[in-house]
Amino acid sequence: MPDSMSEQLQQDMACEGLLECFHGLKQLDRDCYGALVDSEEPLTIDEVAERVDRERSTAYRSIQRLLQTGFIQKEQINYDQGGYYHVYYPTDPEQVADDMQRMLNDWYAKMGQLIQEYEHADDVTASIEG
Repeated sequence: MPDSMSEQLQQDMACEGLLECFHGLKQLDRDCYGALVDSEEPLTIDEVAERVDRERSTAYRSIQRLLQTGFIQKEQINYDQGGYYHVYYPTDPEQVADDMQRMLNDWYAKMGQLIQEYEHADDVTASIEG
C-alpha cells in the first residue's frame, strides 16, 4: 500500500481498496463480507466460517469488525422452546456509501482545518523572524 497521499491518488483504486482505506479491513473481512453478499439468506457465524474455510472464532472476529464498520447487520432469531441465535446479512449498499461519503466529508473538513492552522503557523513564524 502506498505511503503518501500523493501515491494513493496516483494509483488505481477499486472498491475493495476503499473498504481497506476507510476502515482498515483485512482480506478475511472482505471474504466474510463477500460470503454474506453472495448468500440469498442471512448466515450464522458457523456458516460464514465454513464458507471462508476458517475457524469459528476467526470468522467471529471478522464479523465483529464488519458490524463495527456498519457493513453488515445482526438479527436475533428466537427458538420456540427458548434460546436464540444470531444471523448476519449485508447492510444496504446505499447506506454504506452514504456513511463512507459522510466519513470522507468529515476527513476533508479536518484536513482543511489542519492546513489552515499550518498556514497560520507559517504567518506567525514569518512575523517573529522578521
